[in-house]
Amino acid sequence: MKKGLVFDLDGVITDTAKFHYLAWKALAAELGITIDEKFNETLKGISRMDSLDRILEFGGKAETYSQEEKETLAAKKNAHYVELLSELSPNDLLPGVHDFLEAARVKGVPCALASASKNAPMILEKLDVTAYFAHIVDPATLKKGKPDPEIFLKAAASINLAPEETIGFEDAAAGIQGIKEAGMYAVGLETTEKLTGADIVVKSFNELDLDELLTY
Repeated sequence: MKKGLVFDLDGVITDTAKFHYLAWKALAAELGITIDEKFNETLKGISRMDSLDRILEFGGKAETYSQEEKETLAAKKNAHYVELLSELSPNDLLPGVHDFLEAARVKGVPCALASASKNAPMILEKLDVTAYFAHIVDPATLKKGKPDPEIFLKAAASINLAPEETIGFEDAAAGIQGIKEAGMYAVGLETTEKLTGADIVVKSFNELDLDELLTY
């Protein structure tokens, strides 16, 4: 019997990937690097600094910038991203998410957020779903990013559950890998990326029945 839920954010609760892409594309262009949406798929589920490192490596500029310069570049991208997010509202929740979270609240099933996004608290506020989450893992406390299971283990611990008592929701292969390595049941949200290892894959939360999931 499962007792708790652990969610990724981007591509699971809302889709901010398009905003990430626009902000990274603009920054990359300033650096003389051209990225497309296919390359952007490789950035899903990983941290801001890791994303920047991948872009610089892709553009042949991995050794061009110091750590301090890279942190400045990442902050610039984030400022642009936050600006793009200014219009985000509850209407941007993905299909079925609100009803699923409400069903969990009614049943007393605790939810935790396991996202690499440092903007997660602000995004949840704009979506008006903060109250549904007992805990948001702070990515600044992590030593390793996805696919390492650390963030999922912290999320389960934050709601006082063993990993095997929880269900994880992800839309990225790296996230699914982390969920499974943590020992959780993995629900994949369908994407262009093959979610190898997921226990089930669905197109949206409208296909999920909470009562049934909790019996797995």
